[in-house]
Amino acid sequence: MVLSEPGWAEEQADAVVVLKNVSLTYQADSDIYALANIDLSLHEGEFVCLLGPSGCGKSTLLKIVAGFISPSAGQAVMDGAAIQGADWHRGVVFQQPPLYPWLTTRDNVRFGLRMRNIPESESRQLTEEYLRKVGLEEFGNHKPYELSGGMKQRVAIARSLVNKPRVLLMDEPFGALDALTREQMQSLLRNIWWESKCTILFITHDVDEALALGTRVLVMSKRPGRIVKEFKTSFTYAISGENSNRVRYTAQFLQAREEILELINRQEISYII
Repeated sequence: MVLSEPGWAEEQADAVVVLKNVSLTYQADSDIYALANIDLSLHEGEFVCLLGPSGCGKSTLLKIVAGFISPSAGQAVMDGAAIQGADWHRGVVFQQPPLYPWLTTRDNVRFGLRMRNIPESESRQLTEEYLRKVGLEEFGNHKPYELSGGMKQRVAIARSLVNKPRVLLMDEPFGALDALTREQMQSLLRNIWWESKCTILFITHDVDEALALGTRVLVMSKRPGRIVKEFKTSFTYAISGENSNRVRYTAQFLQAREEILELINRQEISYII
């Protein structure tokens, strides 16, 4: 593991998404400063995990990348063009999957393809392909209420990936799942990422999850959120079904975990004080 300070100088030519001096202020009875001077580059095929104290602006940052909101200052660009509104090139998966309850699993996955007017034969083929990828080919005709929490999240992931986005944005997607299902979903996502080479920005409160999945882990400060540390990691490449626990108990993993926890706890305490 290599530890480095985040810096604009590290931006490379293969950056897919770039945030330059991004700040966001919510206008209410009094101004609420959510983000301040965020510099961030997401590069082709990397898995970036975002950690930080509650209320530090992690979800706000993801919404800016998604195009749901615009920054108050600074620039947010994808492939050199300003991000203006939501786009299928940036898929989003939330903690609570917003599935259409009246549609089957298959039709939920196909929904985006239909909105994009993808030819019927191609959309059917892609839908079946991604149902297989997430292990739901036998549940294609089930409605959301007939599925477990983990299954619903598989549908949400398939619905995003079937459009073959350049970037997949995930806001605590496994936060509501039990420990066993969560580990299974982490393994599924890791395999899909390896296969698809998709660029992923993943928000989590779980340090172990971030280290087990990410190729970079970014830690944010208390509000207004800033990126205060960057950890370049490679644990995800070493983890498989057989050795995941072994990797999680290595000295390197535990050292990184302690350093990140101490950094986050320091932010939490200073926020309370």
